[in-house]
Amino acid sequence: MRRLLGLRTLILGVALLVTLVGAGAGSVAADTAKPVPKGIPGEIPRSADPRVASWQKLQYGMFIHWGLFSELGGVWQDKPVTKGYSEQIQMWANISHTDYAKVADRFRAERFDPKAICGLAKDAGMKYVVITGKHHDGFSMFDTRTTDYDVVDRTPYGKDPLKLLADECRSQGLEFGVYFSLVDWHAGHAFDPDNNNPVPASMEPLIKGQLRELMTGYGPISEVWFDMSSPNAAQSREFAGIVRELQPDATVNSRVWNNQGDFRVMGDNQVPDVALDGAWQTPASVYHETWGYRSWQKREDMPGKIRDLVTGLLSVRARGGNYLLNIGPRGDGSVVGFEADVLRGIGAWLDRHPGSVIGASATRLGGQPWGEVTVDGRNLYLHVTKWPEDGKLRLPGLATRVTSVTADDGRRLPWRQEGADLVVDVPEKPTDSVVPVLRAQLRGQLRVIPAHTLTPGTDGGWTASGDALHSGHGYADQGSYYSQKRTTVRISAYVVSPGRRVPAATLRVAGEADPDTEYRVTVGGRSRTVSGNELIGRELGPFPVARDEVTEVTITPAGPAHEGEDLKAKVASLTLTPAAVAEQ
Repeated sequence: MRRLLGLRTLILGVALLVTLVGAGAGSVAADTAKPVPKGIPGEIPRSADPRVASWQKLQYGMFIHWGLFSELGGVWQDKPVTKGYSEQIQMWANISHTDYAKVADRFRAERFDPKAICGLAKDAGMKYVVITGKHHDGFSMFDTRTTDYDVVDRTPYGKDPLKLLADECRSQGLEFGVYFSLVDWHAGHAFDPDNNNPVPASMEPLIKGQLRELMTGYGPISEVWFDMSSPNAAQSREFAGIVRELQPDATVNSRVWNNQGDFRVMGDNQVPDVALDGAWQTPASVYHETWGYRSWQKREDMPGKIRDLVTGLLSVRARGGNYLLNIGPRGDGSVVGFEADVLRGIGAWLDRHPGSVIGASATRLGGQPWGEVTVDGRNLYLHVTKWPEDGKLRLPGLATRVTSVTADDGRRLPWRQEGADLVVDVPEKPTDSVVPVLRAQLRGQLRVIPAHTLTPGTDGGWTASGDALHSGHGYADQGSYYSQKRTTVRISAYVVSPGRRVPAATLRVAGEADPDTEYRVTVGGRSRTVSGNELIGRELGPFPVARDEVTEVTITPAGPAHEGEDLKAKVASLTLTPAAVAEQ
């Protein structure tokens, strides 16, 4: 028995030694790190609208540009059409309606394979598919009763590809969405290089009829992707209203215009350079030069293309947007091999880093000089797009304690926390040829300390100005793509009170505000609604300020007409004054 006890003691001693050596080689004990205040929640929440939140959870989808233009492949009269996107070849090559309609006579689509397309989407890690129901050429790629200018009535193919694809999406567990152009050259719109045509009243019955067909004949629709034109406000409301009436769970993109959409669409391949409040999406293409099939497109440097698109996906997801990546099948329906291999390459990278992008959430840590950050529960993922030359990766603003950091290959890396900075010693070379990912295991919920968080001044209060004022941004439009502008929808500041709780503090706002706008002022968890006149220069509150905890001070519109509505205020400073100081 003594021998057994001695062996057990020896085993426990060795295990403890291994644990201590591992901790010493790979970390600094979290409880020895310099104390930091309790930060604010670091995960960016999804929309409070369950319908929009469900769409946000899809995160990454496949866009498909396919139509008569695909049959031409960017060539007209044996010459490449080098101007403009190839899906708009009818305009750029100035093809007459008669000649363009003849292209339908040879549209056989004999290699269109919805099962393979859905399988490719799943291989790429995508969760939904959006296909062109009708592009600017006005040729409907679905069976419509509004016109015979459609794929069933005019082509040898003679089937409804949207129906086949929608059924296959459901079979394979993918959500299905449709693209619908509000520009229609066949129905009467003139060629406009900006695609900014108004919608005449004479075209409304066609648009409404086709929308009703799409919303009733293809099962559940997750997303309706309107595009271009410049409808008036009443038209935008009516087009979006048809979708909401017939597909109440569907989301509508912002290109229905006049701020009637559920989520804002960025410009083609655009990643916003600032944080955005609200739901949004980046439409991306394998080649920035075109969305529809182009036979003479240069297809080269596949590893570089995979790396660029993975970086785009990361940048969008880390900022809270959805990423919709396009393929352009040939006229026969087949997917270009290069594009398929690129998508599989993205999927292979996602498989190597499960949970780091798909299923993960955006954070308030923002873009870093070395890459992007996402979080999934207690897993914080550091996507390193620029490997640190000095061998040290630094993440500032992390209030949650870390228990370990591992590399792609599972190696535990040395790390330490210097106050609210996580510093990781990385290997000389990255361990993933596309984008390496480090995983930091957190002790609890992700909490962060925003940059320029203020401690009390000599008077015991806080004044935020300049860089200490954080802006939240959105977008708004006045009825067209070219009227879309970035807006300021929120002003925030962050303060902390070390060592003591302030039970009552008053807030003064310096600057300008619209007197006819109502504003919501929130300090911590307590809010007040005030007019523009009351906002500026008047004492607001009182508000409590917690001890050793970051308190957020925020100004937003009290009842915005839409998510991107501008604040209509210019804030020069926010001053919080403890009541005891105010009485002196």
